[in-house]
Amino acid sequence: MTENATEVTAAGIARLAGVGRAAVSNWRRRHADFPLPVGGTGTSPSFALAEVEQWLRDQGKLVEVPLRERVWQAIAGHPAGAVQALIHTGCALLLVRDRPTAWLELAAAPDERMATLLPHAMEHVLTDRFGPEADTGVHAVPSPETSGVHTVLPSEVPGGHTALSPGAPGVHTPDRAESPAAESPAAESSAADSPAARAAGTPDGRRPHADRAVHTPTARDLMPSVPLLRAAAELAAGIGAGQAFAFLLGRQLDANPRQYTLTPAHLAELMADLAEPPPTADRTARGQHVRTVLDPAAGTGALLRAVHGPAALYGQEADPALAALTALRLALDADTPRGAAPGPDLRTGDTLRADAFPELAADTVLCHPPFNERNWGHEELAYDPRWEYGLPARTESELAWVQHVLARLRDGGTAVLLMPPAAASRRSGRRVRAGLLRRGALQAVIALPAGAAPPYGIPLHLWVLRRPEPGVRPAADVLLADTTGLPGPTTAAPEAAPTGGRERLDWPAVRAAVLDAWRERADVEGVSRVVPVVELLDDDVDLAPARHLPRPVPGGGASGLGEIREKLAETLRLTAELVPPAAVPAGSAHLPLTTVGELARAGALRLRTGTAAPGSAPVPVLTEHDVLTGVAPAAPAAPPAAEATGTDAEETVLLEPGDVVVPVVGGGSAARVVDRTTAGAALGRNLQLLRPDPAALDPWFLAGFLRGTANHRQASSHASTAARLDARRLHLPRMPLADQRRYGERFRELAAFEDALRTAGRLGGLLVQGMYDGLADGTVTP
Repeated sequence: MTENATEVTAAGIARLAGVGRAAVSNWRRRHADFPLPVGGTGTSPSFALAEVEQWLRDQGKLVEVPLRERVWQAIAGHPAGAVQALIHTGCALLLVRDRPTAWLELAAAPDERMATLLPHAMEHVLTDRFGPEADTGVHAVPSPETSGVHTVLPSEVPGGHTALSPGAPGVHTPDRAESPAAESPAAESSAADSPAARAAGTPDGRRPHADRAVHTPTARDLMPSVPLLRAAAELAAGIGAGQAFAFLLGRQLDANPRQYTLTPAHLAELMADLAEPPPTADRTARGQHVRTVLDPAAGTGALLRAVHGPAALYGQEADPALAALTALRLALDADTPRGAAPGPDLRTGDTLRADAFPELAADTVLCHPPFNERNWGHEELAYDPRWEYGLPARTESELAWVQHVLARLRDGGTAVLLMPPAAASRRSGRRVRAGLLRRGALQAVIALPAGAAPPYGIPLHLWVLRRPEPGVRPAADVLLADTTGLPGPTTAAPEAAPTGGRERLDWPAVRAAVLDAWRERADVEGVSRVVPVVELLDDDVDLAPARHLPRPVPGGGASGLGEIREKLAETLRLTAELVPPAAVPAGSAHLPLTTVGELARAGALRLRTGTAAPGSAPVPVLTEHDVLTGVAPAAPAAPPAAEATGTDAEETVLLEPGDVVVPVVGGGSAARVVDRTTAGAALGRNLQLLRPDPAALDPWFLAGFLRGTANHRQASSHASTAARLDARRLHLPRMPLADQRRYGERFRELAAFEDALRTAGRLGGLLVQGMYDGLADGTVTP
């Protein structure tokens, strides 16, 4: 194997062959000639892509691999790393989209010549979109044929075609025989690209800056990437340059979930909607003013991508590599033709310590700042003029971001920040919060349900801010809204209490509640309240909505409690009817037994393992929690894009009526028979499906015996802290189908009784808590 050859993981091999990962593990065990690992770790080895493809081809297992998978494998195995490969790919795709003629001329050259010419062409499209770099103007490009370094300054020719200008004054070029630059029109420039022009600025008014997010790669860096860039251009020809880069970047984010803090698309759209300025007379008077939007903690650019309508986008990100990827994504998302408008102005650097836009007065700021930072510059920034509302404490980095955002707004401009809930109530931040209230800068605090964004276990807040306008009286009240108590998805049982978590988050309901509360700015019982500022200016200055907005009485108040009581009484009557008859002792009958594994080998049933995560499929996903609690699977808020998530549709198991589902982790005895209302959902992780042949096995008979406590105990292993069930070891008695159905009918009656008990328990809990709350707050008389 050659050094730096592309490597692929077991998951990548599964995609190449169109199988599940378990099949790849079986091939490694059963075939002695399977390629040996060349990297990775013992638990996650990597293999040489060329060797794997040859083995699959020899075995007849290599299916037609989609082009996008080949491009991704080339990126994942790039010798400079996936991030650098993605940056090269993004620069090339920008060239493909903005200057297709130049790209075609470049692509016709051999690899070495193409790598030599690419930096000049890329510099032009990057300058068009991001502005020039202060330290570039003349590029030193090593010639592959000579050991010297030749300085080449390209120039543009009319007619949309491009050429290098070897005869330009002051430009040193090699002989035509040495340099491909002298004979190809692929690289571009203009008179305005001279060092003098760069120092004076550009025609679009942007000053050159050294911290531009995307730097032009050198020919040496691009040489290993040329085959990748050709393949990426081919992919872009089919699905578009923007879609191609979005897919590849999505795969990188999915492959490294702990490396990036993501802002989910639904939340980003909600924040952008909250910041959308209303059509006021002031805005009309400003005429064709282009809205300016800043994200000082740009991350992956989700907030800037969610902005509606034409806008000048500005962003800053501390991680240079992530800043480059985000800038390229935003530029490739833009549908403006070349020269119509500059691309997003994304800079690198620590925003609090080294603000890249000190003079900017933005119309809108959207921000998902880092949480709980301790080293944010408390000492060195103690006298910073941004702290108009008070010096933030060392433990209050989020309040430093709040004041930075306000400092970058124009008078009357709006900002929306995602904040941890502790920032609304920590005593160390009360002076800053009081200052925000007194000046009228804080407009709203909105509590979101847990699962809206990472960290998914806590209910985050949205803060809506507005920079005070001189001479305008500050607002006398603040909107506090709490959406944490919203009901779950419509597919869930209506009596079920909200469970929280991103798999249960009903984004349409959350979005509607938040926007209605913000736009109406009215008191809605249990959802929103307009609180006078003077009521909040106490010793704590606690802005947590839950403290000022009691949760509504279950059932919608005293009148709703009557309806719950009626439902409970009806459910209790049904439960009484479903109480099983008295158990009749039976003799010690020793029935012949078989195992699920033997039945599977005989073809009486099929075993499948769940792989779907909540939200990863365009259909509801049945989870462990659903099986254990007897609720319906939650519908996804929106169908996910397979290209963006990297989900393998062929691995998703869809449920059919009569399937039996058992959890494999936890040690509890549970089994669920799939009915018509649950059919069509995807089988979630940590679940195993048994699909019986109806001519050989009754599903209720199967599920009933699988729930036996002794049966579960003998089939479970305790090698780790959690018990794990091996479904193949579960026992079943051998008996004719007619006898199975007699048992099955009794098991079905027990399941109905169990469901009635669950419903009665939920309704009883709602009634009891509602009575307690009603008596305590005076809405119910004793």
